[in-house]
Amino acid sequence: MIETKPVAGRRERNKQRVRQRLYAAAVTLFAKQGYDQTSIDEITEEADVARATFFNYFQRKEDIIIAWGDLRREKLQAGLGFMPVPRGDVVARLDQCVSALVDINEEERDITRAMLLAWVKAGRPMLEDPYSSGIFAEIVEEGIRQGQVCPDVDASRVGLLLRDAYLGALYRWTQGKGVDTDLYVELRELFHIILRGIMPGYALGVERPLAAAPEPSGAPGAA
Repeated sequence: MIETKPVAGRRERNKQRVRQRLYAAAVTLFAKQGYDQTSIDEITEEADVARATFFNYFQRKEDIIIAWGDLRREKLQAGLGFMPVPRGDVVARLDQCVSALVDINEEERDITRAMLLAWVKAGRPMLEDPYSSGIFAEIVEEGIRQGQVCPDVDASRVGLLLRDAYLGALYRWTQGKGVDTDLYVELRELFHIILRGIMPGYALGVERPLAAAPEPSGAPGAA
């Protein structure tokens, strides 16, 4: 039997429409004038609802940021579902993630710019579960099982590293700082550097000792 979700009643559909109207009004204003510069009064005015209605759906303005993150997770899941690739192909699966993430961000670049700044200021990277890092870690774990990734690699740490690289590139891209190419090219290059490593000895599994610190020169106290 195929499970089907129950159809929402009229009252529930109306609630969903009002919540969506508030969300759309908020992110539109954030993109136009910034998160900090937008008040709840302006959001409800844009959505054409009473101020008190806002608090039926969001406890505070920051909850819009959380809703934005949740929506992006749903879009990423949908994007990954439409692009199946062999489970053992680490590079292909990471490239699939990159494509899905780029599509999400290019679809709403102005909104992403405003929301990403608000998300960072609100401390969400530290408070929220690192969703994308979990996806990256799962891919690396599968690569370990398939023999494509070194067995002593910590998949969770690699997932966090890839997530941090993604967020850094995304921030520079939205702010126009240091990313001359498009986001897809930038992310692929960053991910490939991480996959290849930067030292041939390490890539071959031969660890090299760190160089000893130079002996201090000159008289004691010399600069």
